[in-house]
Amino acid sequence: MRIPMKVDYGVRALVDLAGQPDGHRPVRTADIAGRQGIPEPYLDQVLTTLNKFGLITSRRGPQGGHVLARAASDITLDEVVVTLDGRNPPLECIDDANECALSGCCAQRDIWRDVEDAIHAVLTTTTIADLAQRQQARTAAPLTFVS
Repeated sequence: MRIPMKVDYGVRALVDLAGQPDGHRPVRTADIAGRQGIPEPYLDQVLTTLNKFGLITSRRGPQGGHVLARAASDITLDEVVVTLDGRNPPLECIDDANECALSGCCAQRDIWRDVEDAIHAVLTTTTIADLAQRQQARTAAPLTFVS
């Protein structure tokens, strides 16, 4: 499975917003882009989509910026992926057996469905809060060097 860049950037932006000490103060696109190493114009497009689908709230102007629209613990990775990339099964025949003449006797179809189900299970049980906690733990841990 390949994660599209817009999903990667969207998740990073949401984790950034979740990690802000004052979660109700709007954060500027430029600040998120700088911290996350994301091109600002592209991030702006991603944030517009996240706002449109209710994952963040955005406000323009000098006091503007972005905040999470809901608690980070209420936003799943599955929701982010579907919002930014839609639902894309690994093979078309997984959702519609009529897409392939061999679907009825194809052993691959069952395996790819199992793979998709496993991925879906992880995405629906992992929240932005989970990722923010993992991120905080990794940045707070001291670096160890092997000599």
